[in-house]
Amino acid sequence: MILNRAIGRFLKMGTLWATLGFLGAVLLQIFARFFLESAPSWTEEASRLFFVYAISFASGLALKSNYFVFLDTFYNKFNRKFKKVLTLLVPICTFLMFLVVLIYTVPLIRLGMGEKSPSLEFPMAFAFFSMAIMALSLCYYSLKEINSLLKNRKR
Repeated sequence: MILNRAIGRFLKMGTLWATLGFLGAVLLQIFARFFLESAPSWTEEASRLFFVYAISFASGLALKSNYFVFLDTFYNKFNRKFKKVLTLLVPICTFLMFLVVLIYTVPLIRLGMGEKSPSLEFPMAFAFFSMAIMALSLCYYSLKEINSLLKNRKR
């Protein structure tokens, strides 16, 4: 319970700070284009990075709260038994897919250690680490959903 709350709080704070950073970078860029001779070159890259991190942090929370797109029309055409199977199969596939993403993200992060971003000049491993955050959070919440569905199925 404490771990679940800590993970949720971490993802919420990450989403909040990344979104605020995104807004700040974009507002600075807009201000600079209108009122200065030229916009700082790093604002475009910073806004892109903040946006990617905001999505990475928020994706796990979206899965937790069931905010992803759900195709009701398609789903309602199936019979009850297949709906039960599909309801369990979707989180299992989500878990497996993002487990594969997580596994392949580790070498990508290592590869990014030697690369520098063009204008901010930070290691690209920092940008690639956002994929690990997204994959971990989606694996965690899909595993929780699988566990919950299996517990309810036994009752």
